[in-house]
Amino acid sequence: MEKVYIMGHKRPDTDSVTAAITLAYLKNQLGLNAEPVVLGDISKETSFALNYFHTAKPKYLNNVRLQIRDVNYHRGYFLRETSSIYSVYHFMMEKGVTGVPLVDENQKLTGLVTEKMLVKELVGGDFTNLETTYDNILATLQGERVLCFDQEIKGVIQVASYRSTTFLNQIPLDQNSILIVGDRHSIIEYAVASKVKLLIIVGNGEIKEEHLKIAEENKVNILRTSLDTFHTAKMISLANYVKNISSVKEPVAFDHNDSYDDFLEESRKLKHNNYPVVDKTNTCLGLIRVTDVTEKHKKKVILVDHNEKEQSVNGLEEAEILEIVDHHKIGDLTTSSPINFRNMAVGSTNTIIYYLYKENHVQIPYEIAGLMMSGILSDTLGLNSPTTTIFDREVIDELEKITGLDAADYALTMLKTGTSLKGKSMEEIVQADLKVFPIRDERIAIAQVLTFNSEEVLQAKDEYLATLNQMVQKNDYQHLILVVTDILKQGSYFLYTKGIEKVLSDSFELSNIEEGFFISGILSRKKQVVPVIVDTMEGR
Repeated sequence: MEKVYIMGHKRPDTDSVTAAITLAYLKNQLGLNAEPVVLGDISKETSFALNYFHTAKPKYLNNVRLQIRDVNYHRGYFLRETSSIYSVYHFMMEKGVTGVPLVDENQKLTGLVTEKMLVKELVGGDFTNLETTYDNILATLQGERVLCFDQEIKGVIQVASYRSTTFLNQIPLDQNSILIVGDRHSIIEYAVASKVKLLIIVGNGEIKEEHLKIAEENKVNILRTSLDTFHTAKMISLANYVKNISSVKEPVAFDHNDSYDDFLEESRKLKHNNYPVVDKTNTCLGLIRVTDVTEKHKKKVILVDHNEKEQSVNGLEEAEILEIVDHHKIGDLTTSSPINFRNMAVGSTNTIIYYLYKENHVQIPYEIAGLMMSGILSDTLGLNSPTTTIFDREVIDELEKITGLDAADYALTMLKTGTSLKGKSMEEIVQADLKVFPIRDERIAIAQVLTFNSEEVLQAKDEYLATLNQMVQKNDYQHLILVVTDILKQGSYFLYTKGIEKVLSDSFELSNIEEGFFISGILSRKKQVVPVIVDTMEGR
């Protein structure tokens, strides 16, 4: 069953990470192959919650762009480099391809052969020397095994086309000779006595018992074919190892994790049609042909805790969005077909997911209940945020019964763990919970830091302001606002880059503001900061 990735936003907070996990569990119970993923590093607070409820961190997903692995390339289309030219040609004809990757005994890519290369070899190749296996020759000549002492066969091809006396007198044979002959017993006797490498009897010719005995004593390899001398001589060079075609070495290959668009772009430059597909260990997985790829399988995703493109995974436009579960305002995402979109005005995405469990009659296990509780308490600041609704409180009451925890005590421990700023650079602190909002033609970044000790930030105000200005230049924001929310004081301090003062004073109806001004009761960026700033800027 095709996998569905469930993910929160690019700067994962506790609600988005736990929502991905709890919704993935529900979907798996309902028969979907769902996997929770994260789009960035998780916070100390989130790590605390995952560890507390014995849950592994979801794997990191960089993007959902269409990869080579998502298209119907020719999986399993490769041959051993010790295959015969003849078998490679028939493989191409059977599979309807014009190229075949070559691999060693460990399936590592060693080369590529194409129809053009085969034609070049057949017209201008070496028809005298043979290096291959006994079995390759047997298959190419549709022959019969008579004597086989050596699997590896290497030598110079000769044809007994002269009259017997001329051949015996003028043509030397040795252990490097590969002789094609009919039922000419004097030449056969000469060949086995000379210890030739291989004797090929054409036309299903007979070989005398005494000659077989000499051949066994001298370890002469013998096979018989129903083909006549002309066709045998014509076909024998096709038994050669395909790896000996000099032009097959070092082909351009693509990793199956490479972007499909990058593959198309590179193939336009190279102007080839056949390319091996490998993994990171250079193990060959198959063949991709520019002219063959028509069916693509977009990655399937479910978004939680966001519905804006800029906050979501890279390459989202190349994926198929199946569903969105969110508690934020409707953003700018569009889909090509109808989807399930569950959006509620509650304090946490996990509150919505709790109701999805109830609607689908799926029991909530202890660990999942604990993660739901963590997400709700994080996003509502322990049910103290103005975003908190009666639904959040009711769900927490139910989750307390499942976990046996006191939500207030657990919230205090979790939030204190998460608000510690020790060991972080200023840019890391600002980036940890930063969201970008396109307003008119501007990109406004608003970051929030939750703390039990706001003085720790305010005492380094100048350094934080320098960091904000550096981040604006580096990320092409027009403005950056840092909301420092003191959980104990139940309010927030504001730091900001130059040029946004008028917007802030108008938004919060303040006559005079300066860096680090404080507003009591401001706890929610989503409900109390972003909406008023957007209204002010759009009303200008």
